[in-house]
Amino acid sequence: MKDLALISTIMSTNIIALNRDDDLETAELLFKRYKIRHIPVVKEEVVIGMLSYTDLLRISFADAVDETETDIETLVYNMFTIDQVMAKNVVTVPSDSTIKEVAQILATKEFHALPVVDNGLLVGIVTTTDLINYLLKQL
Repeated sequence: MKDLALISTIMSTNIIALNRDDDLETAELLFKRYKIRHIPVVKEEVVIGMLSYTDLLRISFADAVDETETDIETLVYNMFTIDQVMAKNVVTVPSDSTIKEVAQILATKEFHALPVVDNGLLVGIVTTTDLINYLLKQL
């Protein structure tokens, strides 16, 4: 295994992002449509927060109702904004971080995704799943 492999080789660059003005229904739709668990919240490509599917589950019944039933979720989602639900003090990493450095951060923190930021702008996202897939390829 290469200790100096860069996170840019495994990060996702096809980024799904939200703006703080988007609503939580839009967020849930994106989580389900793209089968993702973390969405950076940006203001003009600058990361200002991170929303996880778990954040939505804490305030809703997102997994408890049929996909065609939206009345309950809409009511709950209208009570909150993305700004209220997202994590605000987001840890980010530059794209030239090593996979080992990022793995150490994820192993010691209580989150499972990191926005990758270069020169203040969002350029990717790396998740624990990306790390696991990398490790599987090494075996």
